[in-house]
Amino acid sequence: MKKLKLLLLTMFLTSIICAHAQQLPNASYFMYDYTRTNPGSYGSKDMVCASLIGKQSMVGFEGAPTSLFANISAPFNLFGAKHGVGLSVYSDEIGYYSDIDVKLGYAFRLSVADGHLGIGFNANIRQKSLDGTKLDPGELGDPSDQNFPNTKQENLNAFGAGFGLFYRSEDIYLGASALNIYTTEIEYEESTATESIVPHYFVTAGYKIQLSNPAYEITPSVQFYSDGVSTTFDINGTLLYNKRLWGGVSYRAGSAVVGMVGLMILDGLKVGYAYDYNTSAISSQSSGGHEVLLNYCFKIGVEKSPQRYRSIRYL
Repeated sequence: MKKLKLLLLTMFLTSIICAHAQQLPNASYFMYDYTRTNPGSYGSKDMVCASLIGKQSMVGFEGAPTSLFANISAPFNLFGAKHGVGLSVYSDEIGYYSDIDVKLGYAFRLSVADGHLGIGFNANIRQKSLDGTKLDPGELGDPSDQNFPNTKQENLNAFGAGFGLFYRSEDIYLGASALNIYTTEIEYEESTATESIVPHYFVTAGYKIQLSNPAYEITPSVQFYSDGVSTTFDINGTLLYNKRLWGGVSYRAGSAVVGMVGLMILDGLKVGYAYDYNTSAISSQSSGGHEVLLNYCFKIGVEKSPQRYRSIRYL
């Protein structure tokens, strides 16, 4: 039987007590999920865009991580300027530990060159729960370790804020953001354990390349992310056919190789599937991970009917 409990205890020590591990789940479809990581991207497509991503990691472990991301952003004009608003929600569960985060934010958008630069910020509330009754510190050698909560810990809240810059034109996007730059600390009851929600930093970029055959285009993209202690990156290449069907491959440094396929089934509605093949030390214990994407973008507003004017000369 695979020792998920030992894995959970180790993660609790290194991630919660030391706060030195990535605390924000990663999505393979990062190129369709700017709202989750960069408040400067709110409204960047000049459409209302909503996405839903479901992810299961470390398949093969009992209690393996399961994540759900839901995001929506919308543009609006006010006082002759462009703006954007966004809402992002994610939930993450692994074994006896659950995490829910809600972000709400705003972006001011400036015309720059052939595109727009969004300057955004968000505020978030994070709620954590842990069933300490199922943790056994004796498995790590010290059954009296007071770092471990031994009761159910529910609805533990922390607050935070983030900032981001995001530039987008017809063919390129560039973004840089910092999440959790201001946070409060979570204290677990009946133990000495505390958890600091550490800052996370993201840099993203992508460029659309139209091939000589107009039915095909390639979009290479990259995402760097760091918690200030460790840094990793994803590199992706996606081939789009006839604006409808795509396939792609990603490499996540030291972690996984990802294959993905997708389809535009209706105007503005994308569906996609990605499979993560683990290349890390757990590859012999896990069959990988699965991720499903739904993304829908649409314009709002009433189109004006074209007006026809007659000259009095022809009345």
